[in-house]
Parts: sequence; C-alpha cells; structure tokens
Amino acid sequence: MSWTEERVEQLKKLWTEGHSASQIANQLGGVTRNAVIGKVHRLGLSGRATPSRPVKRPPRLARPKPAPQRVERPTVEPEAPAAPAAPSTLPAVAKTSSEPLAPAKLDNGDFASVLNIRESMCKWPIGDPMDKDFAFCGRAASGGPYCAEHAKVAFQPKKSARTRREENVVPMRRAAS
Repeated sequence: MSWTEERVEQLKKLWTEGHSASQIANQLGGVTRNAVIGKVHRLGLSGRATPSRPVKRPPRLARPKPAPQRVERPTVEPEAPAAPAAPSTLPAVAKTSSEPLAPAKLDNGDFASVLNIRESMCKWPIGDPMDKDFAFCGRAASGGPYCAEHAKVAFQPKKSARTRREENVVPMRRAAS
C-alpha cells in the first residue's frame, strides 16, 4: 500500500481531529497502526485538536468510615502499683546471658565467613560487618538459618491479643495515678 496524496490528507485531517493511530489505520484500511505513527512522524505532525486519550478523572475518595463506638468500662484501680511481670516469651538466651555467643571455629581453625559458610551452618552475624573480625555463628543450623540459641532470639512467638492488651494497659494505669 502506498501513501497517496488523498490518503495523506485524510491522515492529517483525522490526526488533527484527535483520532488515535489505531482508529486512523482502521478508517484508512490496508495500513497498520505503526505505519500511521511512522507517517505522522515523517510528516512532522505534532499538535492535535483534542487528545486521543480521555482526560483522567480525579480518583474517587473513599467513603468515610463510621467512628467506632467506645464502650465505657468501669476502671478498677489496683491497691498497690504492681511491677510489670517479665514476659514469659523472652528467649532463654536473653534471660540468662547478656553476652552474645562467640562464633564457632571451623575444622581448619577459621571462623565462618561469607566465603566459607554453608547451608547447614548458623548464619547469625556476630560483630560489625565492616570489621576484619566479623564472622557468622557457624554452629549447626537447626531447621532454619540459625542454630537453636539464635533461633530463640530471632523467632519470637506471637503474643495473644489479650497479652498485648494487658501490656498496653499497665503503663496507662500507672501514668494516671
């Protein structure tokens, strides 16, 4: 198919009216959308009377949610301020030792590093990664990326909603008294 004078004039007219390249290709027949785009660029047609795409509408705003109704409950003041109990979900490592575990030595006497750590080794980082003494724990991993001791620190059990609520209530009562 060749571009005749008539087809070029029709292309110019449709383009300035704001038709898309696909619409123009359908009306002209025998040309593809890409052929229309190429011809438009070769002709130097830039401006359009109207955009080919519809103007974006402003996004719909979400409906405001009704405010939750607060139920007033009678407050019970404790007779003596109780010290908050230590949560029982803290890992055994954190309770018994304030000092971190030292990295384990490998068979060759080196510590586990990025270069020699294996899948079966604990990948708990020990020290500053920028320091030359940085190492990984290197002990045997227990069903995950960490040894049993580091897994206790890394994977805390989820607290129940009641436990979270109780932990948040105790400091509030103390602040009121």
